[in-house]
Parts: sequence; C-alpha cells; structure tokens
Amino acid sequence: MTRTRGEQLPFLRVFVAIAGIYIAQSLVSGLALQSVPAVMRSTGAALDQIGLLYLVLIPWSLKFLWAPWLETFRLGKGRNRSREVIIWGQWSVAVLVAAVALIGTADFPLLLTALSLATLAAATIDIACDGFAVEQLAAHHRGWGNTAQVGGSYVGFMLGGGVYLWLVAHSDFRTATLLLAAMIVVLSLPFVFVRLGRDPAPRDEFVPHTPSLGFALKRREVRLGIVLVILAGLGPRASSSLLGPYLIDKGLDLGTLGILNGAAAVGAGVAGTFLGALLVQAFGASRATVVAIFLQLTVLISLTALIRFGAATIPALIGIQVALTITMAVGFVAFYSLLMGASSLRQAGVDFTLFQCADAACATASGLAAGVTAHSIGYANVFALTVGSSLIAAIASLYLARRIEKPGGLTE
Repeated sequence: MTRTRGEQLPFLRVFVAIAGIYIAQSLVSGLALQSVPAVMRSTGAALDQIGLLYLVLIPWSLKFLWAPWLETFRLGKGRNRSREVIIWGQWSVAVLVAAVALIGTADFPLLLTALSLATLAAATIDIACDGFAVEQLAAHHRGWGNTAQVGGSYVGFMLGGGVYLWLVAHSDFRTATLLLAAMIVVLSLPFVFVRLGRDPAPRDEFVPHTPSLGFALKRREVRLGIVLVILAGLGPRASSSLLGPYLIDKGLDLGTLGILNGAAAVGAGVAGTFLGALLVQAFGASRATVVAIFLQLTVLISLTALIRFGAATIPALIGIQVALTITMAVGFVAFYSLLMGASSLRQAGVDFTLFQCADAACATASGLAAGVTAHSIGYANVFALTVGSSLIAAIASLYLARRIEKPGGLTE
C-alpha cells in the first residue's frame, strides 16, 4: 500500500527536525574519533591507548541486531513513539557527553565507557530517526530530505571535530565538552515539537506484524539494495582512505592536509548533497544513483590516469580528492533516496538500518584492505583495482537500481 501525501507531516518541519538529530549524531562521532584522540595525544597519551577509541564505532556496524526490538517498541500498539524514543535518547547522549566533560582524559577506562555509551545511544536513535524519515518523507521530497541526513553528518563532524578543538584551545576540555552537550540539547529541540498521533504508517490491522531481520531479508528490494551498497562503496571508500597517506608521501604537509580534510571536505560534502538532491529531483532516485556511480567511476579513472602518466601533482591530487568527496556525497543522497523507497513501512527502521550497516561494514573492510594491499603492491595498483570494482558497480547499477526502486513510492 502506498502512502498518500496528506498522511505525512509538512516537509519543512520534518527537514529541520531530522537535520538537528543527524547533526548531533555526527557531532558525537567527531568528538570521539577526531577531537578526544587529539586532546589525549596533546597530554601525552600513548598511541595504542588512543587507538582503542575506535571501538566506539562498533554500535554503528551492529545496530541492525537490536533494530527489530526498537522498531517493535516504536511502532507497537498502534502508536508511533518516534518522538519519545528520539528525544529521550538524544538527551541521554547529552548527559553522557556531559559525563565525558566531568571525567576528563585522565581516567581513560571511564572515558572510553562514557564515549561508548554515548555512541551506542546515538546509533540507537539513528534507527528510530531513519524509520521516522522514511515514513514522513514523500517520494518527491526524499532527495532534499537526504540533504538533512548527509549534509547534517558533514556539519556535525565539523562541529565535533574542528569547532570543538577551537573551543578547547580557547577555554578548556571541560568547558568545551559541556558546551557540546548543550548544543546536542538545542539541536534536539525541533523534534520536541513533532507530535504524532496514530502510527503514520498505514497497516492492515488484520495482519499483525513484528519487525524482524528475516522479514527484511526475504524482500528482494532489501537484498538487492545491500548488494548495490557494497558494490558501489568498495572503490570510492578504498580510494578515499588512501588519498590522504598518498598526498603525504607526495610531500603535502600535515597542516594543509588538515584543512583539506576539514573545512574543504565539509564544503565539498555539503555541495555534493545539494547536487545529489537536484539529481534526484530531476531524474528520480534510481537514475540519480546510476549517475552518481558513473561520476565516481570517472573520478577514479582520472586519478589512475594521473598516476600512470606521471601527472599526479599535489594540486591535481587535491582536485581529485575534492571531486571524490563531492561525488561520494552525491552518491549518499541518491542511494539513501533509493533505499528509502525500498524500505517497508512495517519496519522502516530495520530495513534502512540494514543498508546503513552494510555501508559501514563496506567502509571498514575497504579501508583495511586498501591499506594492506597498498603496502604489498603500491598505491598505483590499488587505485587501478578501485577503477575495476567501480566499473563493475556502474554496470551492475544499470540493472539493480531499477529493480530496487518500487513504483508508487513506499510500500508496506
């Protein structure tokens, strides 16, 4: 059954509400993965201890395991509890970030515990927020709606990374972290005013449903969506993980790379989200996905050609990195718009979470494989392999994208 436009909340209200939540989620990731490691290193912490902070990423890869339980609670008994789950979860994250401020960096085990719990709460909120977004965004709004998700992620990571470190430098760790906790509360306020009555996902009352992974994986759209996410992510993810080290080996200084990975990456990412939204609006989600994959393939071919023909100068490589960031952001918006349409209204949070976890696993595996392989066969050969994998993804997308997209919008 498709949903009528009248059953959804006004787009602007949904856009602002989910943008605040997605910014706050990435703010926590930026704090844990960029800022706290930098602060700890400045106080003399050992690198092996700092490396343990990456354990906080685990919930983002495994959240599909508890997604069915959360969806059962969120959509149970004919009442949508998205607002309650997201608000109370968001405020729990703020409390845990405030606890990080009070703990400080001296007690590392307690600090790691607080950050891990904050990340676990953020990942759990993400399940509910994704389900809410899938339910409330009409097909013609998904492209712009996903700028809130993808663009919010870039902005949040910048706030939790660069802006937060500036605050630490001009105040202290405790003050800066408490300000971050307050920012999370403020970002959640738009969602406070999102009030839902009955379950916005119309379902046949005579066909009870319990959200499950099995139901998701039985559906062809979900299986094909997971395949496409993995295929499309391998090449760009691997190349993105290697470009930074490659630029350093070519002589780029750390300061310039920091700017490139900071403000330049955020600017390119946000620009890419708007371009992705325009493509989705113009061509539809499936065609925009195919275009995005071919754009990424073009960038990777250009990178490989520059290296093969000895034209890989630092300015050229910086241009490639910016172009790759833009096309990856385009891809995120297009993919997510397509995958929203493939998610069932019976358990939107479960289905969409499966896609995100597949993407997170792909990113982790690609980064690890690229590093190990580059050590053995060199940068040039790895970049050439990414072209091959992206070419396979581009060809496959011509078949898969059309079969993932459901005519008429969201389904039960």
